[in-house]
Formats: sequence, structure tokens, C-alpha cells
Amino acid sequence: MNYIKKCLLFLLISISCVSVAQKKADAKSLFEYQGRIEKMQDDKVVLIGSASSVSFDFKGNSCFISLQSVENHQNYVSFELDGKYIGRVRIEKGDVKSFPIVATNNKKTHHLSIYKATEAANGGVLFAGTLAKLVENTAPKNRKKIELIGDSITCGYGNDASTIPCGSGDWYDQHNGYWAYGPILSRALNIDFVLSSVSGYGMYRNWNDDHLDEPNIPDVYENLYLNRDSSKPYDFAFQPDLVSICLGTNDLSDGDGKKTRLPFNEDKYVTNYIAFIKTVYKHAPNTKIVLLNSPMVSGERNVTLVKCLKKVIHNFKSDKAHKPIELFEFQPMSPKGCGYHPDIADDKVMAEQLIPFFKKLLNEK
Repeated sequence: MNYIKKCLLFLLISISCVSVAQKKADAKSLFEYQGRIEKMQDDKVVLIGSASSVSFDFKGNSCFISLQSVENHQNYVSFELDGKYIGRVRIEKGDVKSFPIVATNNKKTHHLSIYKATEAANGGVLFAGTLAKLVENTAPKNRKKIELIGDSITCGYGNDASTIPCGSGDWYDQHNGYWAYGPILSRALNIDFVLSSVSGYGMYRNWNDDHLDEPNIPDVYENLYLNRDSSKPYDFAFQPDLVSICLGTNDLSDGDGKKTRLPFNEDKYVTNYIAFIKTVYKHAPNTKIVLLNSPMVSGERNVTLVKCLKKVIHNFKSDKAHKPIELFEFQPMSPKGCGYHPDIADDKVMAEQLIPFFKKLLNEK
């Protein structure tokens, strides 16, 4: 019996069921949001980017939350209760659905976080509210902040085949952004984060498109939904202390082998990268930037990638207005997730490699 079914059974037989909702005026200030989200009316919020989240503290041993896949297909969310991961849940298309959450410990208050497991390209997940007695979260709010920009690796693509095997279902059925390397290292360092990532996208071209029919990351970065829709710009209110960029896997790929694919163009890649960093600085002038190579690129392609990243860094060598740009190289990896992507175990390895490096750059103890 899965977690949700167990919770539902518990709620049906429990004498002390869901606490009544507080007045909207009280509840509104008690929700906390992280990542790329769009606030709606009546305290509702659309979770957009991978691992974007809404969190709150509640009193009592149980509550219901209301969620909806905004798109005409399923989506997924992951739950964390009192700092412990309690599972990933599939949200079917259609009307708003109610999901039970039950705490099994004896704490008087509990902290629940709802993370979007799928990415921006899969459409939004609407958090439509909760039936719970909300209380104020007294945890410190002045934590360090990081932004992780990237592609499918950063999204958590194909890392969770626990319910649907690789090669089955839809391409996003194995997404779990909660267990992507960025969220893992952020929890380890107790810092806030936002993922700005889209599967298949690159710095100057994408996995199977030479920037002819599809936008790339620089094209969509300033748009809230990380797509062509510029009518909803991202507000960049989240000011990261550190920004990591992991792009190049798709630029260097051969695509599907069927569509015409030009050779990798180092000049275009470097030129676009330099311009993109200037865009990042425009919105976060005080941030520290780290360029990451790819755990999915090896051999001569990795040599080429690292050479290009060093050229980008060299271009900013005389830039006195910003902090020096750093380079981080992952150890070689044979990914075990779907579609030759990292699985959760691989994501943990990547996070473990990055944690001491990020910790030092953020001056975290």
C-alpha cells in the first residue's frame, strides 16, 4: 500500500481529522514559496520550475492539500514532512484533487513542503490550498541563496524509475526534481535555491535542434515559464549569492542521428555563453558564478567542453565589477538513470562532489 493510500485509510478511521482552515488573511502570510512560481488569487500558486515548492507549518496530526495538473496530462509532486522525504505522487489531469497528509510522530506542529517533481516544460501544478490549522514558521529566513541553471541533468530528468520503468509511460514519468543534484546539495548546506533548467536545451543549440525551430536557455531564461512566452517575465526577486551554470551536454550531442546536425561550433558556444553571463549579471550583479562541465560528456568532447569554459572565464578575467568566475569539473560518471541520465544515486554523488566546493564559495561553516 503506497503512502497516500495509507494516509487516506488513517484519515478515515482517525477520530481527530483535519483541522479547520484559518481565515485567508491569516493563511496568506504563512505560506512560503521557493523556485519559479506564479502567485494567483485566493492564496493559490502555480509551481512552474523543477523543484519549485510551497511550504507551511500546521498544527495537529493531519491535513489535506489540494493540487491540480494545469496541463492536459499528468504531473508529479514530491512531499517532504518534517524534513523527511515521504514520496512522489502522480497528479492526474482534470479537476483539483485532494491529497491527505498524516504525521506519524508526536510533534505538536509539522512542516510540510510540496515540491514539483516535473519541470517547467511539463506545465504547471496548481496548489489550490489546504485544510489545516496553519501556524507561523519560526525558522531563520536569512539563508544563503543559489540558482542552478541547466538542462535535463539539473531538472532531475529520468532519475526516478521507482514506479514506472525507464522506457515506459511518458518521457517525464521518471522526473523527480526533489532528488536532482541541486536540491540535494541545497538541503545539505541548508540554503535556498531555484532551478532554471529545461531538458534538451543548450547554450546555443539544443539536443536535436540547431536553434532553428526551438529556443535555447538564453532565449527563455528571462521568461517566468522558461518558454517563448515573454508576456510573463521572471521578476528576479530571488537574488542568489551563487549561480551555477551546467550547459553544454546538448550543444555537444549528436541529436537523434536522423535530423541534420552541424558540427559543434566552439565560437558560437563561447560567444553565447559570454552574452548569457552578462544577462545573469544584469539581474544579479553581486552574485558569484560557477561554470560546471557535464557528467554525461566524456573523452574528447569533455576536453572540448572544458576548453570552451576556460575561454569564457578568460573573457571575464579583467572584469573588476564582478567576482571571479570559477570552474568545477565533475568526476567521470556512467549514469544509471533513464536515457543515459543520472539516477538518484548518481545525483547524490554529484551533490557530494559539489558540496565542499559550494560550501567554500558561500563561506558556509
